[in-house]
Order: sequence, then structure tokens, then C-alpha cells
Amino acid sequence: MAPEHLRDKILNLPESPGVYKYYDQFEALLYIGKAKNLKKRVSSYFTKTIHENRKTSVLVSKIYSVEFTVVESEYDALLLENSLIKEFQPRYNINLKDDKSYPYIKITKERFPRVYAMRNPIKDGSEYFGPYSSVRMMQVVLDLIKKLYPIRNCKYSLTQRNIKENKFRLCLEYHIGNCKGPCVGLQEEEEYNQQIQHIRFLLKGNLNELKIQLKFQISESVAKLAFEDAQAFKNKLDLVEKYQSKSTVVSPNLGDLEVLTMVSDTRKSYVNYLRVAEGMIIQTRNIEVKKKLDETDDELLLQVIAEIRNKGVSSASELVLSKMPSWEGLSQFRITVPQLGEKRKLLELSMKNVLYFKKEKTDMEDKTDPIAKTQRILETMKTDLRLKDLPAHIECFDNSNTQGLYPVSACVVFKDAKASKKEYRHFNIKTVEGPNDFASMEEVINRRYQRLILENQSLPQLIIVDGGKGQLSSGVKALKDIGLYGKIAILGIAKRLEELYFPEDPYPLYLDKKSETLKIIQQMRDEAHRFGITHHRNRREKGSLQSVLTQIPFVGEKSSQELLKVFKSVKNIKNASINDLLKVVNQKQAKSIADFFKNQN
Repeated sequence: MAPEHLRDKILNLPESPGVYKYYDQFEALLYIGKAKNLKKRVSSYFTKTIHENRKTSVLVSKIYSVEFTVVESEYDALLLENSLIKEFQPRYNINLKDDKSYPYIKITKERFPRVYAMRNPIKDGSEYFGPYSSVRMMQVVLDLIKKLYPIRNCKYSLTQRNIKENKFRLCLEYHIGNCKGPCVGLQEEEEYNQQIQHIRFLLKGNLNELKIQLKFQISESVAKLAFEDAQAFKNKLDLVEKYQSKSTVVSPNLGDLEVLTMVSDTRKSYVNYLRVAEGMIIQTRNIEVKKKLDETDDELLLQVIAEIRNKGVSSASELVLSKMPSWEGLSQFRITVPQLGEKRKLLELSMKNVLYFKKEKTDMEDKTDPIAKTQRILETMKTDLRLKDLPAHIECFDNSNTQGLYPVSACVVFKDAKASKKEYRHFNIKTVEGPNDFASMEEVINRRYQRLILENQSLPQLIIVDGGKGQLSSGVKALKDIGLYGKIAILGIAKRLEELYFPEDPYPLYLDKKSETLKIIQQMRDEAHRFGITHHRNRREKGSLQSVLTQIPFVGEKSSQELLKVFKSVKNIKNASINDLLKVVNQKQAKSIADFFKNQN
């Protein structure tokens, strides 16, 4: 079972591909792993009571904290895990993943070089590419090389003298098309070395260079009318493009750079940092910054960069940011705000991770400190809605009618961002005839706040009206009539695109669909609609019942209201005895009611 301080974090992990990192209580990195589903993978370490491997049990017993980085695909997770392991070499990765060393792909230093997998590289002048954290992934690369380039896999010493003396015979690999027979002089060394150069491009990840070479060879073959050769090169190009990953984790064209994204609330800022070296992400880090004064995001981001530089983490000259900062005197940085391409994908990856980090931190704080949660939400609303005061008391209004009949309005009250149902109120519209939402809104706001003033009750800091500019204008007029305009903030919310309208502002405000501010406003709007519809339906049904009773001779509207008040339904009135009816109406009315329902049977 997970330690108590980690349970909430593990429960809230995203079900996305990514890389997770385990730390001990001294913040030493224990282990880096990849996952197709972060939540399931990390949870699996703590749900097992007995682990197959004793070293895994030891690792789990030392885990004190967990960090994660979300990526786009399982393959991206594999690549990121590989680069992070190479950079940090956590102790338990070596012990738990494989008692042997990681595999490499080797290009031998000899005439007509060979390409194959091996472990434990040695200094023999050969080239080594890797290490690969997955043998399966390495085999995919080797299979692609085999399909693209028919190179030898024999161990013959292909010196010029040996080939001239015909010391070798063609083998099965030649006959099935896996080799062009350099051992018997059927392939020139220059052509063979060109293939090896292409393989180097592929292993280094420089697929663009490889594609350029293949396209050149296609054009050259077409110019010579060697269409079969052109088709063969075209098939190779198709294979390379199919293999080429659109990964944001590895891209050889990126070079060395740092990616930083930041999101903030009123009290804190959250930063995600990615360090990219030679086109690979080699470090990820999340940083929480507490605001002390009224620092801007630019100022806080500059502090974070200074901290990272002071610790010697990176010296990259290029910074990739989501917007151009207002810094001055930092000419040593080349700042990029990408709109397209690989850098844009990196920026989006970083933003995704910083949003997860912020959610993780705020969720944990909200569970441990409900008062702080309320304060944070109110401060966020104040900032988002440009209010002068914290909206601790908010009221929302909505109108309901059926073609102008039985018009009603509802007022719901939220205090400290929560519904205060005992303070909900509904109103029967008195002065408006026909379906007139604007006039109804003006009447009900006028009545509501005149009464609060008369009874010396507290006024809200914010009023929300369900509707656009028209309903908002009616609310503003009502507040002006009673002298409260400017003392209470008011806004309207239009349903179609969830626009927020403010008085004297022709342009609506659009909040992020996931923002807490918009969610609370939507909750209030929906609650006011529900409360108003319920009251409207009850009034309409009561009106329908009254119309049935008023058809009875000698029974008027007042008597029908009294009967419904006592008996609750027409059915109960129909089944009531004369004596029961006499408790509400006179003898003549009681007999008329009994005769009316008797004649209906």
C-alpha cells in the first residue's frame, strides 16, 4: 500500500503515457520508468503485497515522492525514459531493468563495415549508437536498416587482395537479396560506404538528411531513365517516412535549448522546465513559486531561470517560451516563441505538464485546507472578473414563463463559492404583462434589493443575470433606480458561447472553459434555472388545477385556492366527504362540488 502522503497523488495521476521518477526522503533519484498509463503503472508498485524481485521490494520501501512527465505516446515515453536514464543513471534502473548493460548498435571499423547489436562497447575504433533501453525498439531499428540497405553480416575479411583472389563464395544472404555480394566484387566499396553513411544518419536520428539523399537519388535515377532504381529508392523513402517519429521527445534538428512554461493563480506560480541537449529531452522539472508581493509572471520566470543557471543545470543560449517576455539586458539569450514545428510541440508538451502540476498541487491543498481553497477560488474570481472586492456573496437571477403565462423569477445565493439554499428566493412577476424578460428582470432585481435595504440585510458583492446585454441593461437600470449601481458589481452570462457581459463594455469576456470562475458562474446559472423552472411548473400546475375547480358552480378563485391548500390535489377533493368539504367551504359550495364530481363519473 502506498504511503499515506502519496495516496492522493497516485489517485490523481493522469491515465496518459509518460515517464515517472521515484525519489527517496533525501530527494535522491531512485528510479526512472516509462508507462503507457501512468496511473495504472505507478499504482501497480503499491498494490502488490509481494514483489517477484526482492530489489523491487527494496525500491518500493524507499519511495518517498513521485514526479511524472506526460508525453504524447508510448513511444515518446520510451525515448524520454532512455535519455533521462543516460543523463542521471539512477541506481535502481541498472539493478532492476537488466543485470547486463544496455544494448548498442555497432558499425565496425573495417573495409565494408558490418552493423549489428552488441553490449559492453569496447574502444576498438568502431562506432556505437545507443544505449537502447528496449531491445525490442533496437530490433525495430535494425530491421529497418536491413530493409533499406542490403549490407553483409558475414565475418569475412574483405581486403582487396582476398576479393581479387576469389577466396569467398556467394552465400544464401546474396541469393535472397539481403546482400549485394561485395565479397566477390559485385558491389563497389564507394556504393557500400554510401549505404553506411545513410545508416549513420538514421541511427543519429538525422532522418531529414537521409530523406534528402534518397530524394536526390530518385531524381538522379529518373534523369538517367533508370526507373526501376528510382522505384527502389522511392520504396526506401516511404519506409523512412513511415518510421520517422513525430515525437516531441527526440528531434535532432532542435539542438540545445530550454523550454519553460508558467501558469499562475493569485498566490503562486507553477513552472515546467525541459532541458534539451542534442535534440533530446534530458531533464524535466516542475517548480512551485510562492508570490510575496505583486510580482509579474515575467519577473517570476526570470527568477526561476536565474536559479536554474546558478545551479549549473544548463547553459543553453536558446529559451523557448509561450510569449515574449518584457526582460531587458538579457542579450545572451535567444528567445523563441514558436507557432509551428517541433519547438511548438515541445512547448505544448511543457504546458500540458505544468497544468498537471498545478492541478496536482491545488488538489492536494484543497483537501488539506478547505478554508485556503475557498480563499483561492474567491481571489481567482476577483482577478478573472476584474472585481474590486472578493465575491464572498453572489446572487444569480433567471426568469421563466410559458408564452407570458405564470411568469416567475428565481434568485439563488452562493456564499464562499457554495450554494446557500436556505437563502434562495422565487418571485411571481407582478407588474409585467406578456413575455418580457427585460422588464421582468428589472422588476425582480428592484424588489429584491429594496427589500434587503429595508430589512437592513447584507448586500452581495456580485450579481449575475442569466442573459446577454438586454437582461444586463435591465439589471443595471434597476440598480440605478435604487442607488446601488457602482456599489454592487453586475454581469450577464449568455448561454450560446458562455460570453460574460459587463456594463458599459461592448465586448464580452471569454474565460477558459476549464476555469474555476466560469464553472461557478455556470453552476449558479444552472441552479437558478432549475429553481425557477421548478417554481414555474408548480405555479402552472396549480393554475391548471384552479381552473378545473373554478368551473364548479359557486366556487371562485379564492375558494379553489383554499381547497387546494387543504386537500393538496383535485383527486383528494373529489374523494372528500361533505363533512370534510364543509371544513373549508360553505354548505352550498360543498354540495355543488360533490354533485360536480358525481356527474363526471
